[in-house]
Amino acid sequence: MPRSSTSPHRLLKDRGKADNRTGNPLRRRALILSFMCAGAFISIMTQLIRIGAQDDQIVQLSMARTLGGSLARPDIVDRNGRLLATDISMPSLFADPARILDEDEVSEKISAVFPGLKAASIRKKLGNKRRRFVWLKRGISPALAQKVHDLGLPGLGFRNELRRIYPAGQMAGHILGFVNVDNRGMTGVERYIDEEVGVALVQGPGARDKLPVRLTLDLKVQYALRDEISKGAKLYGAKAAAGIVLDANSGDVLAMTSLPDFDSNRPSGSLEKAHMDRMTQGIFELGSVFKAQTVAMILDSGVGDLKSTYDARNAVKIGVHEIDDFHGRRRRLTLEEVFLYSSNLGAAQMGMDLGKTRMMEYFRQFGLMTPLKTEIGRSASPRLPKHWGEAEVMTTAFGHGMAVTPLQYAASSVALVNGGFYVPPRFVLTDEPATAGGRKRILKRSTSDIIRSLMRANVVGRPGTGRRADVPGYNVGGKTGTAEMPGRNGYDKRRVIASFVGAFPMEAPRYLTYVLLFEPQPSDETKGKITAGINAAPLTARIISRIAPLLKVLPQS
Repeated sequence: MPRSSTSPHRLLKDRGKADNRTGNPLRRRALILSFMCAGAFISIMTQLIRIGAQDDQIVQLSMARTLGGSLARPDIVDRNGRLLATDISMPSLFADPARILDEDEVSEKISAVFPGLKAASIRKKLGNKRRRFVWLKRGISPALAQKVHDLGLPGLGFRNELRRIYPAGQMAGHILGFVNVDNRGMTGVERYIDEEVGVALVQGPGARDKLPVRLTLDLKVQYALRDEISKGAKLYGAKAAAGIVLDANSGDVLAMTSLPDFDSNRPSGSLEKAHMDRMTQGIFELGSVFKAQTVAMILDSGVGDLKSTYDARNAVKIGVHEIDDFHGRRRRLTLEEVFLYSSNLGAAQMGMDLGKTRMMEYFRQFGLMTPLKTEIGRSASPRLPKHWGEAEVMTTAFGHGMAVTPLQYAASSVALVNGGFYVPPRFVLTDEPATAGGRKRILKRSTSDIIRSLMRANVVGRPGTGRRADVPGYNVGGKTGTAEMPGRNGYDKRRVIASFVGAFPMEAPRYLTYVLLFEPQPSDETKGKITAGINAAPLTARIISRIAPLLKVLPQS
């Protein structure tokens, strides 16, 4: 048989055509693999670009939390360096639901260790096996952590977190505020730290590098004020009480309290209405203490002087309401007598002499027309008359028809005794001078001089309503206020806010105090009375006699 004449080159060419017709499996798999790799690469690049476009802080926060990081906060100390708040490392209990062998067993045993945790709630958290991390209890004591450890339950673990503690407990809860479970500041100075000072994400204890936040508070003075306010509230049967000690020249808040208060270590108490901070979040008609401002306005504007007299013979009718004096003298009173006798009729006439425009401008200068902003937050907005007619001008002159926070009133009173300067109150010491935060003259020095002499006469003079506030050797001066509280059918004479604004020593006042008793009750101690001269004035005397030595104010012989 003749041999084939087909060449090897021809055979290779024909095989290639056959491959194109039938498809090469190796080549097809290679193409599919190439497309899959390209798709994966594009997906990874897209994700990296998306993450890169996000805010750096969010990414860092997410990474830090995944690794168990904590928010480190600077310590808080008083003006003398005494510790008020700090971070400590505490274990927090978590679970990996996918590794839990028996949900019912874990739920029952953990709820037995922590009575506040319900077994049903724990069981629900552990039921989602797709989640690999859930918190069960954060910030627990080492002893309780050891109890959980000794249970030997798989799927449970601990992470150390920084937790905030307050060594002084309830001593300054409203001022310090508190933090949430993530160690973020929610109220008070703690919130100020988050907004102005800053906190740091750290991966363990000891990583804090910020200097302590130093407050204007003096812890010894704070303790004395709170203790005396507490005793006074019990003695006079008051439903609540509050007080403040201010540096009359710098505006530094040396002490401030509002009772009932709460412990920053257990902040749930702050949510109760009874525990609100009445100094900054309560607005009240404060009554006759406002007459000190009214007399100052009359003197400063030149509308009246010490020789001016005011008709206090008869009550004044305004619509359905009547203005009268508590103890009417039924005669014309001098400006000094209006102050010393605390005459509503005299103050009302002073308001009319001032006029709406002038009065409102002074109130604005006193800082009483807008909310007060300090390091512990924004105070409640004052409640002002919607229409400043004749009735409103007369009633605000003796402290009714206009409601402000006690802190606002105390700050406005500083100008009455320090030579005429309004100084915003402050709670945090900074490198700036104390007078750099808005100190401004709002009254003439001569006006302040006269007000100081009237306040002193009100404590030592026979007609004065503040005689029980006197402390031998410290030259105390002040003004009483007994404000009837509004009710459904008008003002209720049985429910009052008794208050006293005081200062010492009056020849050159260094400190101003303001105390308030909410709804004090008549008693044998007060001979059945509830007026400020009977309760708030002697309470002020006890406070000053106790804090003056702490403030290094020496008594005069």
